[in-house]
Amino acid sequence: METSIFFNFDTKNFNIKKVNWEKKEKIDISREVILDFDEHFDEIQQRFLHISIIMGMLILLTFLNITWIVEILELPVKDLRFFQSSPGDFFISTVQTALYLGFVLSVPLFLNQLIYFFFPGLNASEQKVITYLILGSIILFILSFIFSYFVLIPTALMFFLNYNKNLIEPLLSFNQYLVFVAILFFTTGLLFQIPIIQILLKLFNIISSETMLNLWRPILLGSTIISAIFTPSADPVTQLLLSSVLVVLYLLGAWISRHVMAFS
Repeated sequence: METSIFFNFDTKNFNIKKVNWEKKEKIDISREVILDFDEHFDEIQQRFLHISIIMGMLILLTFLNITWIVEILELPVKDLRFFQSSPGDFFISTVQTALYLGFVLSVPLFLNQLIYFFFPGLNASEQKVITYLILGSIILFILSFIFSYFVLIPTALMFFLNYNKNLIEPLLSFNQYLVFVAILFFTTGLLFQIPIIQILLKLFNIISSETMLNLWRPILLGSTIISAIFTPSADPVTQLLLSSVLVVLYLLGAWISRHVMAFS
């Protein structure tokens, strides 16, 4: 029994009494807030505005450091000579580089904002899983950049350069190289999100982890087709590397999906 003194005013006698009371459990005053269509639309506009502002800042930051970024992009193929077909070709390429990189770096932010939009409709355990998914999505996106930069780009270009090195001198337009790198970064970044998609499918009870594991044979064929479609180069080595990574990511996503609720 816990004793406390509070003022109990009697409207007739104006008495102040000492009252004993038991400590009660804390009252949960949280309540469900239902937003109408206009409020949801305002929230979408606000999130889109935040994404646009951050994307613009990333594009500007990229353009201000474009010389350093171009040198980094050229490192995987340092033995290759680039040329520009017109006086303003390199300037246009640098602007495109800033736009591409700013957009690609904004993709994780866009996905996270999309997830947070549906966040209030989830229970506590599901919200905890979603928080882990956001962190995992960012990590996978960074790993996709590393894999593309150090493995896919050198492998693809060296395959073509070694194929015809005794016939023609290897020269490449920087603009063409930029398009190649941008497509490779973007598609690889999206494909590396496969485990996140699998966990979401499991979380919303759309497909079970057992079903995912039982589909490993079609996935072998599907990964080969997907890598052939999303790889900007047509060389078999790059496609084999990417398809192998897709299979590993799929199996990893299926395994994590099986234990997703235990992690929460």
